[in-house]
Amino acid sequence: MGNIKTSENAKPFVKWAGGKGQLLEQLDKFLPSRLMSEDFTYIEPFVGGGAMLFHMIKTFKHAKRVIINDVNENLIKAYNVVKVHPETLINKLDDIQSRYLAVTDEEKRKDFYLDIRSKFNLHNVDDIQNTVYLIFLNRTCFNGLYRVNSKGEFNVPFGKYKNPPICNPANIIADSKALNSKDVIITNGDFEGTRRFIDNEGLTFYYFDPPYRPLTATASFTAYSKGNFNDDDQKRLAAFCSDIDSANCLWMLSNSDSKAQDANDTFIEDLYNRYSINKVYASRSINANPLKRGKLTELLLHNNYKITNSLFFKALSEYRSKIADIKKMEQMHKMPADMFASEPLPDEDLPFIE
Repeated sequence: MGNIKTSENAKPFVKWAGGKGQLLEQLDKFLPSRLMSEDFTYIEPFVGGGAMLFHMIKTFKHAKRVIINDVNENLIKAYNVVKVHPETLINKLDDIQSRYLAVTDEEKRKDFYLDIRSKFNLHNVDDIQNTVYLIFLNRTCFNGLYRVNSKGEFNVPFGKYKNPPICNPANIIADSKALNSKDVIITNGDFEGTRRFIDNEGLTFYYFDPPYRPLTATASFTAYSKGNFNDDDQKRLAAFCSDIDSANCLWMLSNSDSKAQDANDTFIEDLYNRYSINKVYASRSINANPLKRGKLTELLLHNNYKITNSLFFKALSEYRSKIADIKKMEQMHKMPADMFASEPLPDEDLPFIE
C-alpha cells in the first residue's frame, strides 16, 4: 500500500441498498455510553456496504476486536480482497475501467456489461477477479442494486451511465487500512454463527442491519442472496437478540417501520416489545410524485443500556434545526405543509435519558 498515498476516510467501496451512510448521525445518538470508555468487541452480522463498520472503526478507539459477517459470499470475498490485496485489486479495476470507458457506443457497452455479468455468474475465477467483476457490476448496473434469482445468479440489468467511477484507488486503500487497523475478522454465513465471538469476560456490542421487512407486497426488489429473509427469519433474529441479551452484551437493530404504512401492522414492534423502540428518519429519493417526497421513518431498537447523552442532545439540536429550515422552505415556496412530513416527533418518541 506504500505506493498510493491517501488521506481519504474509509467509506463503502460498493453501493448497497439500505446503506446507513445518511443515518450515521442519527444512529450515533442511540449508541451505548459505555462504548466511549470501555474496551469492547464489535460485531456486525449483516455488514452490507459497511458504512456503520467504517464509522465505528474511525470513531471508537475502544473497539479492540471487530467482526463482520454477511450471508452474501461474493460480498465477503470482496472484503477479504480489499483487506489483503488492495493494490492488485486497484490495478485490475483500472484495467477494466479503461477498457469499458473506451467503448462509446451504448449497445456495445451493454454487451460488455452482459459479458462480465455472465462471467461473474460462472463462479470459476479467483477471489480477486471475482471482486473485480463484483465492483464493476455494482458501478455499471441499474441503480447499483445487488439482486439474484432463485439460482443465485446476479440478474440486475445494464445501467446507462456515461462515466461511472469503477476504480477509486484512494477509497480502496483507505478501506484496506481501516480493516487492517483492527485486524477485522471477516466471516460468511448465517447471523447466528457470530455468537461464538461474544466476549464472555468483557463488553460486546452488536449492530444488526438485516434485510428489512418489506413495507408492501411490491416493496422488496427480491433477494441479495439465494433465499429470502422472510418473517420466520425476522422471528429467528428477534429470538437471537433475546437470547444474547445481557448486561455485557448490548445490541442495536434497524428495521422498516411498517406501522407507518399500515397502522395495524405491528409485526416488528411485537417481536421487540420488551425493548426500546425508536424512530429515525431516512431521506426519500427525489420523485415526480410529491406524495413520495420527504422523509421515511425506520425503526431503531436496542436492549437495556444508557445512551450517549452528548451525542443525543447534539442530534436533537440538529433535528430541530432541520425542522425549522424545512418550515422556512415551505413558506418561501408555498409548498403544502405535509409534503416533507415536517412535524416534530412527539415527546414519547424521544429516548429516555437517565
